[in-house]
Amino acid sequence: MNKNIAIGTDIGGSHISCAAIDLLSGNIIRDTLTGRSVDNQAPASVIISTWAEALSDVLNKVPLDNVKGIGFAMPGPFDYVKGICYIRGVAKYESLYGFNITDAISGKLGIHDGFLIRFMNDASAFAVGEAWAGSASDFNRSVSITLGTGFGSAFISKRIPIVDGPEVPKLGCIYHIPYKDGIADDYFSTRGLLSRYKILTGKELNGVKELAARAATDKLVMDLFTDFGDNAGLFLVPWLKKFRAEILVIGGNISHAYNLFGDVFEERLRKEDCSCEVAISKLKEDAALLGSAYLLDDGFWKSVQHALPLM
Repeated sequence: MNKNIAIGTDIGGSHISCAAIDLLSGNIIRDTLTGRSVDNQAPASVIISTWAEALSDVLNKVPLDNVKGIGFAMPGPFDYVKGICYIRGVAKYESLYGFNITDAISGKLGIHDGFLIRFMNDASAFAVGEAWAGSASDFNRSVSITLGTGFGSAFISKRIPIVDGPEVPKLGCIYHIPYKDGIADDYFSTRGLLSRYKILTGKELNGVKELAARAATDKLVMDLFTDFGDNAGLFLVPWLKKFRAEILVIGGNISHAYNLFGDVFEERLRKEDCSCEVAISKLKEDAALLGSAYLLDDGFWKSVQHALPLM
């Protein structure tokens, strides 16, 4: 039997999305796309049950004999080799600390021994998805970033995440790099934008969408996005050059406001003699689904295993 289907799974802060993906074509089988809201403060048994329900919905819509396994795009800290969650100190999924997710999901789904479950960092899965079937598919060397709740990033060469060596920062990502009074994640994120708006105005907003809606009539907001774009360019250029990136792919909620900061961002790249192309994610939320499913491709799995312990 040709096992050409993988279940791609994206674990977000308050949701699970999953779908069956054809490994031969790189296409999502759309009528299998399933999502669930998840209470990330719930006991571990409730979270696992919600995940298993969503996965069962997908598995019931495809021939099980054709399914090779499940790939998970998971936030860290996480042991991506053993499938053990180590999230602690953040307001999500702390009840899963120390849980073997492979065993828990296998038990809930009644999976047989030959059924594979594999894991990868969520930002890396997004980048792999873009390199496999998205905006970076025609390039060998890409950097993908997600500008949203946090500042996700991954460096990709021939679809493989590069997590060590002289061309990339420690851990193969940039959120933790010192920047101004904190780290990059404090600045190039929803939290960073809304925090600076509050400092300047004393007002709290619910999200970047609300902030962006004010840009057309509020010069302060427009200046905030201009500053964001210019600083993001200055911050990223050294790493784009060092990695010899051919394309930078931008995703995440803040990318929806790219019209407010994209011109100044790309101008900064040109001023710094960075020839890297820039593209907004074509796949958006689908990217992590595709990247996680790609873990079931034998060639990719063989090549990526050395990187998993460092994610």
